[in-house]
Amino acid sequence: MKEKILKIISWKLRLLARLTIAKYKPAIVGVTGNVGKTSAKLAIAAVLGSDRKTRASAKNFNNELGLPLNIIGDFDSTEGIGVWFRAVWIGVKNLILTADYPEVLVLEYGVDRPGDMNYLLSIAKPQIGAVTAVGRIPVHVEFFSGPEGVAKEKSKLVSFLPATGFAILNADDPLVSKMTEQTRAHVITFGFSPKADLRLTNFKNRFNNETGEAGIAFKLNYGGASVPVRIDGVFGKTAAYASAVAAAAGLVFGMNLVKISESLGHYAGPAGRLRAIPGIHDSMLIDDTYNASPHATAEAALTLKGLPAKRRIAVLGDMLELGKYTMEAHQEIGRLAAKSADLLVTVGTRAKFIAEAAGKAKMPKKDIVSYESVAEAAAYLSSMVKKGDLVLLKGSQGVRMEKVVKALMAEPLKAKELLVRQSPVWLAKPGLYE
Repeated sequence: MKEKILKIISWKLRLLARLTIAKYKPAIVGVTGNVGKTSAKLAIAAVLGSDRKTRASAKNFNNELGLPLNIIGDFDSTEGIGVWFRAVWIGVKNLILTADYPEVLVLEYGVDRPGDMNYLLSIAKPQIGAVTAVGRIPVHVEFFSGPEGVAKEKSKLVSFLPATGFAILNADDPLVSKMTEQTRAHVITFGFSPKADLRLTNFKNRFNNETGEAGIAFKLNYGGASVPVRIDGVFGKTAAYASAVAAAAGLVFGMNLVKISESLGHYAGPAGRLRAIPGIHDSMLIDDTYNASPHATAEAALTLKGLPAKRRIAVLGDMLELGKYTMEAHQEIGRLAAKSADLLVTVGTRAKFIAEAAGKAKMPKKDIVSYESVAEAAAYLSSMVKKGDLVLLKGSQGVRMEKVVKALMAEPLKAKELLVRQSPVWLAKPGLYE
């Protein structure tokens, strides 16, 4: 019965979203990729929102329910029949009356299985499409023939762009850069590669263990011009890539680099994506618990490796939906963790491959600890985290590693404000390893 209701609501929302776009004719910027979609979406909103009325959901509204909800109104959640019926009411009202509708919609297109992109594009076709990254072993790959299959599905976003549109593509990702051949639109490439149209240079993670200052700094270079960018409260190149996507979108809308740089100064990055959070006993947490793909986990480990700390601790949970690549991907992360962390704590059955590979990479066995549950890991870390420790926490959604973050936060009462999955519905859901 519930599935039947969901199907009917999904059909109604799809229709209302299409009619809303037809009436208000907003410019649509679409974002897809296996890493950094939400970060890029919010960075684009920060840049374009400084110049015109822009809407982008704060959360990952990127599926058959979330995408139309983002088009119809500004919702905080996709969960519950009450939200869906409210969306239907607002959608109908906005079609009958005239609403103060955004000039620009920034939409996130998520793909779990073959055919997903076709469905989402049937709801809304963007004029500007951005692909962040696919990676060598992307998340959700178990439902495809391989990474190339994932890239093929993602590439539909840019192949459907009009000839007058713009494709914003990652020059550093081979599978994404090949998408240049699959679009009629004008192409703007971004990345650290010298071949990128919009190039990132002088990147550095900023962290002072004594003052707690944390963030990133880099330069954006385009057409012979260069501007510095500084973003507080977030680590890693993912935020720099997101900024480059946003800068490219800003250029398409006629903004200059100085204005773009100023706008990015107000971008903080989404929760659970390499966010710096003060921890217990004057430690610092790197909260990267939103989800975990091999590409993103490797980036997180490299970020940890490059930051100054008295002790670096990597707390890594399972990476899910990797199919036949599961063992290989976790072993790769284990070898990287051995070089990046002084102490490794794993959570879950698949993450044991991380621990085993780290041991084979000559990380001392006394510095590798594995747990079956998030509660056990949280209890262990709560008792041994010390002043000056830098603690990276990451794992797939189903593992619920944000529960470990909450246990280690200096101010756990701020969990709802700072952490992912803090809605009543999510808090009631058990993770894989409770």
